Amino acid sequence: MNVDITLKIAGEAGQGLQTMGQLLAKAFSRGGWHVFANQVLQSRIRGGHNWFQIRIADSPVLAHSDATDILIALDDESVYHTRELNESSIIIFDSSLITYNPERGLILDIPFEKTAKENGGNKLMGNAVALGAVLGILEYDINILFGLLRESFQDKNPEVVQANIQTAQAGYNLARLKIESKKFPRLNKTNGVPKMLMNGSETIALGALAAGCKFISAYPMSPSTGIMTYLASKAKEFNLIVEQSEDEIASINLALGASYAGVRAMTATSGGGFALMVEGLSLSGMTETPIVIVDAQRPGPATGLPTRTAQEDLEYVIYAGGGESPRAVVAPLTIEDAFYLTAKAFNLADKYQIPVIILSDQLLADSYVTVDSFDVESLKIERHILSDEELKNIKNYKRYQITDSGISPRALPGNPYGLVVADSDEHDEEGHITEDVDWTRPEMVKKRNRKTAGLLKEMSGPIRYGPPEAKNILVGWGSSYGALKEAVDILNSEKEKVSLAHFNQVWPLPKEYFDFLDTAEFVCVAENNFRGQFAHLIAGETGKVIQNRINKFNGLPFSAVEIVREYKKLKNSL
Repeated sequence: MNVDITLKIAGEAGQGLQTMGQLLAKAFSRGGWHVFANQVLQSRIRGGHNWFQIRIADSPVLAHSDATDILIALDDESVYHTRELNESSIIIFDSSLITYNPERGLILDIPFEKTAKENGGNKLMGNAVALGAVLGILEYDINILFGLLRESFQDKNPEVVQANIQTAQAGYNLARLKIESKKFPRLNKTNGVPKMLMNGSETIALGALAAGCKFISAYPMSPSTGIMTYLASKAKEFNLIVEQSEDEIASINLALGASYAGVRAMTATSGGGFALMVEGLSLSGMTETPIVIVDAQRPGPATGLPTRTAQEDLEYVIYAGGGESPRAVVAPLTIEDAFYLTAKAFNLADKYQIPVIILSDQLLADSYVTVDSFDVESLKIERHILSDEELKNIKNYKRYQITDSGISPRALPGNPYGLVVADSDEHDEEGHITEDVDWTRPEMVKKRNRKTAGLLKEMSGPIRYGPPEAKNILVGWGSSYGALKEAVDILNSEKEKVSLAHFNQVWPLPKEYFDFLDTAEFVCVAENNFRGQFAHLIAGETGKVIQNRINKFNGLPFSAVEIVREYKKLKNSL
């Protein structure tokens, strides 16, 4: 029997949903199961209806499901999820705490607080009862959960740990007594070796460490904050400086200073913080100082929806800044891809002496996915900095020497053989301010922008998935890959011959990567924004306008079923 089960924990902020969800997700990943977990949060410290959903499968899953098989309902507003239930779904709740009469599914009324008090001595351990009940329904090895509880409460009194274990066991036993095991696949066997469970912020941070990053300055702004906090936890181990600056202006300028001095540096923010960084972005372009910037997107404008997801900053980060200067923009398509793409971002920044922007978003940043391993050995750190030995042989070093590639020789300030001069004003080849508009200014502009030709050769083409001969093409970019890939599988299973062209390197865009448009009969672009920004880029770079678009901009990510439904509407309207 194929395993594909979705669990959902629904309740208010402050009820421990995130802790419960992470414990369950880790429990299944340690049993070798494939997991995709994401959360939907309101921007509140307490209150408001939130949920954490976990999809468990015996093969890789990269997106959430619209259906819910097991629902843990912790508040009255959980009735919202009734529409996701089917006749075999199970709803776990405590009728002494909430009123819930779902129209479908099997009710499992378990007294969380009473059971916790009787078995652990404290009604606050009710969540452990719910966790145990879920594992009881699936006949999952509860000893894995016990191990996680010991890890989570290792700093507490051993009696507290044991009380939580006893409480979880009680929930497990209650569910086993009340639910027929045949309703769900039994997960009483492992599905291979334990897997790592990572979110997007963690993998971007790991990719930065693997790439040799030694400095990050940032101001906390959801959903990017996890990058800085994870790196802070590894700072001593990797000899890394983590600076929580007073604002985003300071963040980018500190990182630029570190980069100018010779270390790999980055900063991370969201759209509102990126707005404050734009002057620093231009400074990077003029001084040709490499930097990696993470923009973890959320719905705007202004504060927007701080805890929701979007793909609304694409055109913004490409065109932001005074004047014209090249940059690269990458957008990881999976959490695993974020690791390798971050490492590439640092190499591109150093080679071309430009800002490289990583477009993450709340979906990628906060979702958890099982990963087998990362191939760190495959990564190469390419600094492109002149050594003292190389500088010895240069008679007249010029920091901004005009070259055919647009890339000037980069030496670090303070070296004994060549003076490094930098200025935010227009400058000559040596770095000194100039007002020469007849030759120097035009030549410097052309020099900087010649880098784009090299960048175009560095950009990888789209990930192609599905029948190669398909004339119906879905196009996407960034974190929507999982949902689009699954949508392609569904459509092909229904005899629709559809393939996917998905981009994780989105600027600059080589025209030849869109050759598939010449032979396609139906093309549709799916994006989490209102205007269809990637569709605009395609039109601008190729002259080919794609009219069929699926745009979602309510702050929630795509699901595969949703894409299939909208695809069929567009196709049938022709």
